[in-house]
Amino acid sequence: MRVMRVMRGIVLVAVIALGVGGTGATAVAAPGGGVDRAEVQRILDGLTGTTAQGAQVRIVDNGREWQARSGTARAGSPAPVPRDGVFRMGSVTKTFVATVVLQLVGEGRVALDAPVSRHLPGVLPDGDRITVRDLLQHTSGLYNYTFDVYTSDEDLIQKRFKHWEPAELVALSTRHPLVFEPGTRWEYSNTNFVVAGMVIRSVTGRSWRDEVTRRVLRPAGLADTDAPGDRAALPEPHAHAYEDLFGTAYEITRINPSVADAAGAMTTTTGDLDRFARKLFSGHLLKPAQRAELTRTTEVSGFYGLGAVVLTLGCGKKILGHNGSIFGWYTDMWVSEDAAKRLTLSVNMARGGTPVTTPLFDAVFC
Repeated sequence: MRVMRVMRGIVLVAVIALGVGGTGATAVAAPGGGVDRAEVQRILDGLTGTTAQGAQVRIVDNGREWQARSGTARAGSPAPVPRDGVFRMGSVTKTFVATVVLQLVGEGRVALDAPVSRHLPGVLPDGDRITVRDLLQHTSGLYNYTFDVYTSDEDLIQKRFKHWEPAELVALSTRHPLVFEPGTRWEYSNTNFVVAGMVIRSVTGRSWRDEVTRRVLRPAGLADTDAPGDRAALPEPHAHAYEDLFGTAYEITRINPSVADAAGAMTTTTGDLDRFARKLFSGHLLKPAQRAELTRTTEVSGFYGLGAVVLTLGCGKKILGHNGSIFGWYTDMWVSEDAAKRLTLSVNMARGGTPVTTPLFDAVFC
């Protein structure tokens, strides 16, 4: 497995399965069992020696919780990445949004296999053929709007503080025909979750941000997680992130996240993200039927459920979660099937690129 960036310079990222059987690395067990902390530190140091400016990880191993970090919070400064520093989670936002949609399904207010046009008449040219399930499972065929948001490095910098309406983002997608017939293929598209956010508003009368806050953040006690709207700055403490722009490492920490909307705009900490993962995958946020739908994959969707991913590692263990990347940040959120082992990772990038974090999966879960 690896992560693929969907456009140059920025971005919300897809988990792309390319030989999902694992990395082929041998997991290192600590004496007496458990995760080898020295091995985890070695892997983190390898990240900050290549693509990353800094990295922080939180690991829970059957009740034993600990953290590790490597690198620095900012270029040219020796200050370490802050523990529990705030970061942009990118596409892990999708799991929060899918949770709200599935809660609405459990309340009988949304039907997974109903057409999107039932809730958003006229918004999608093919809304009668695309279902809510297609949105959450990336089987809609909708063109990925992020390919068309920024045309160059200069365009990104000029528009970095622009406010984007969801309808604007969807319009970037619908000016293209469907990439494939709905339900016949899987292809990651951020447009799907922008539309899912619009469905939430149509059904509840409130924005996806308000509903995520009301239904997930507050009940789960996620005080340091936010859907920031147009706020460009991150709350303190935080590290700083960089993209490869104009041939150099360009700091991109401050940016209007509305361009990511329900596909990737949220911010969090490793502590909050671990708490969310534990509550979600252990069944505290969804009814049993909807919890099963969350991680139910198909022959068409492969490893992708509904806003969540199911990966089988080389050692045969399955892990559940999502990853994401946006504007110089990379995030991993993964749990074992029983949620007893968990990994949450934030990487603040040095100048773009994709960090290879799969060795951590073997070290923690195998």
